[in-house]
Amino acid sequence: MILLSSSSGFFPPTKQLFLSKSTSGLQLKEFARKNAANVLSVANMLMGMASILSSLNGHQYAACWLVLIGYLLDLADGAVARRLNACSALGAKLDDFADFTTFGIATSLLLTTESLLDNLLCMCYVLSVFTRLCFFSSGIPFMYRGLPCIYSSAILACVSLLSGGNMVVLRVTAVAMILFMISQSFYPHDRVLESQAWKKVVYAGGIAMVFCSSFPPACVYYLLWSMSYILFPASLWSCKV
Repeated sequence: MILLSSSSGFFPPTKQLFLSKSTSGLQLKEFARKNAANVLSVANMLMGMASILSSLNGHQYAACWLVLIGYLLDLADGAVARRLNACSALGAKLDDFADFTTFGIATSLLLTTESLLDNLLCMCYVLSVFTRLCFFSSGIPFMYRGLPCIYSSAILACVSLLSGGNMVVLRVTAVAMILFMISQSFYPHDRVLESQAWKKVVYAGGIAMVFCSSFPPACVYYLLWSMSYILFPASLWSCKV
């Protein structure tokens, strides 16, 4: 077999194989870059689905912690997308679907009982999350209108864990969170992983607390974190990249 030189436009089979592998490697890296944030959004959605199944099977403790893991994933996906310059319309839709699954449906099931009023409260909570996701735009850069549902869900999950599922406490908390979500108050875009170092430390602490889920202080940690966003949104959580 006669091999033509590279100057004539052809390469030996070994050269062609090397170029093919190199091209495939570049394509794989590009695919990973574009979809890294989408993987986190899908993981968030899976946490929500697992939480729903846990609630339906009476495993309230697991359902709450799955919501809190979704909380961490949701804070990370946007940061990863911006870091890798991989923001897209598909990513935004996946993020909304994941948020509605985890912080809407899964969280609302923490409120369900055999009572009709509790089930109505559950429906109202889902509707408030739906409204919040549809009309969150404030027209002001780096600002939300209404409390982001991720924080209301984290607070409900923590209250459920700390109170042992006390429905009176959960009802009062849920009503308060609904009012915060549908309010016209402004909240900052909390780019936790793209801001001051102490915020990254807080996030790292949240990851560590997942491994200490059997201890009440872990729930208190998430509760204080989420409550600080409501009480001190501008002074603590304003976006300072």
